[in-house]
Amino acid sequence: MNIRSLTRGDGVVIGAAVLLFIASFLDNYSYDGVPDSIDLPNLWESGPVLLSVVLAGIIAAALVVVARALPQPRKVAGLEIGAFGVAFAVFAAWSALGNVIDPAGGGDNLGSTNDGPSAGTGLILALVATLVMAAAAIATPLVPALQAALIPAPKPAVAPQPYGAQPPGGYGYPGAQPQPYGGQPQPGQPYGAQPQQAQQPQQAAPAGGDFSPFWFAVPVQRPLFAEDGSPTPIAELAPGTWYLAVEQRGPGLVAQTQDGRRGVLQDTSGIQRG
Repeated sequence: MNIRSLTRGDGVVIGAAVLLFIASFLDNYSYDGVPDSIDLPNLWESGPVLLSVVLAGIIAAALVVVARALPQPRKVAGLEIGAFGVAFAVFAAWSALGNVIDPAGGGDNLGSTNDGPSAGTGLILALVATLVMAAAAIATPLVPALQAALIPAPKPAVAPQPYGAQPPGGYGYPGAQPQPYGGQPQPGQPYGAQPQQAQQPQQAAPAGGDFSPFWFAVPVQRPLFAEDGSPTPIAELAPGTWYLAVEQRGPGLVAQTQDGRRGVLQDTSGIQRG
């Protein structure tokens, strides 16, 4: 699981789940004129509220977050688990609304007077939490601001180099220059050792005259498609990793992965340049 693939929308879902968990220990009912010495039940002591609001909301948040953090989408009964999470969140919000409207479950309709309980603090907070959770789960794929990375990709710190020394090489380091085959080893490399070709990015000639290769990181997981235009992705770019853009291809970029595979990144919105 890669927590760097979580988005701001996922952060809102997690925050709503924490608020729901706190609300579950507060009062489910509220009575006018009840002495403070009377201990009113909380949400854990009401079976319908516990199952349809508290547990449904917590399960929804877990499914949404796990689906985002997994490297490959997992499916249950032909549907991605993230879709189940959205459905659970909507169900929990709908159930919380019903319990707030009628916390006694129709028991206050007996007799000629309406002296039943009203919604307690815990039930009201649970409604707020599940509404926020459902809204964030639905809006994250639609709102670009919620799709930004929750944990930005860290930029490697550049250590001071002695005068005349070459900067350290290695894939994933913005500004590192690949060595040609047979070139001089980096400082600290045994004399006579050859650079590892598998780790050296292949810089292609710019399509135009003004493109310069650069390092970048993606805000969320994005597919990398083959250069021949095949619709099947050949790799998945993950947040928190630096990739090398070697060529401009229309609105997209030709990028190279850590294992040397090259492909076209069609969605370049929100990328972080190194």
